[in-house]
Amino acid sequence: MAITAADVNKLRQMTGAGMMDCKKALTEANGDFEAAVDILRKAGQKVASKRADNTVSEGIVLINVSSDGSNGKLLALACETEPVSRVESFRNIAGDILAVAVKENSSTTEELMKAKSADGRTVEESLVELMGKIGEKLEIVGYENVSAEQVVSYIHSNGKLGVLVAMDGVAGADVQELGKDVAMQIAAMKPVAVDKDDVDPRQVEREIEIGKEQARAEGKPEEMLEKIALGKLNKFYKDSTLLNQEFVKDSSKTIRQLLADKSKSLTVKTFRRISIGA
Repeated sequence: MAITAADVNKLRQMTGAGMMDCKKALTEANGDFEAAVDILRKAGQKVASKRADNTVSEGIVLINVSSDGSNGKLLALACETEPVSRVESFRNIAGDILAVAVKENSSTTEELMKAKSADGRTVEESLVELMGKIGEKLEIVGYENVSAEQVVSYIHSNGKLGVLVAMDGVAGADVQELGKDVAMQIAAMKPVAVDKDDVDPRQVEREIEIGKEQARAEGKPEEMLEKIALGKLNKFYKDSTLLNQEFVKDSSKTIRQLLADKSKSLTVKTFRRISIGA
């Protein structure tokens, strides 16, 4: 059957796909709009498969903190190139996905990908379809859902790095400004854990072994290696665990001391840091 310009435009309005793609899909589907939409979706799946190994180093980070401040959700949607990260459809779908995460209170990326948006499609289906239109790999490279007495957020000026800080022991204090300082500390200093006891035991063992090898390479006696390595481990804790780090705005105090100055009961329950392309 003859495919008219009006038909092509109608399918384009329905899907957002390019004019030539819509004409080709309609021709293949013999004018059946539903079949044409399926063809375009399949094209998206082909794009997803073809570009599966491509690097995604651009994108956008979005955050939602509940009105009472007790929950925060952090989403990072990545693409291949910077121009696509600025396309309205890309930014819209990122916002839509975050809205689904809030509505469904998704716990993991896997749950979020299976969750359905208002139009009945899953997040995964929507992403695949947009890949077909844009022609780039799109991927949720990070999703976090945290709860505490007070959650404070920070998004870096480049829009590609976000932090959630979950704090307990607030005791009614206003911790927004302090929480923002702590979040910026996490963004800049990349701590691996809140405190010493939160560090992965495998990483602790690795740091000890590295310390021993460094000392051995320096010609230190074998009987001194363990002691030297433990000293290096303490330096690692100071540099790499949040509460023991020096506050970047005032090196005379640690983050632990900064929190104590506000309230003796105040502490960081957990934090999440997501960065695209770094």
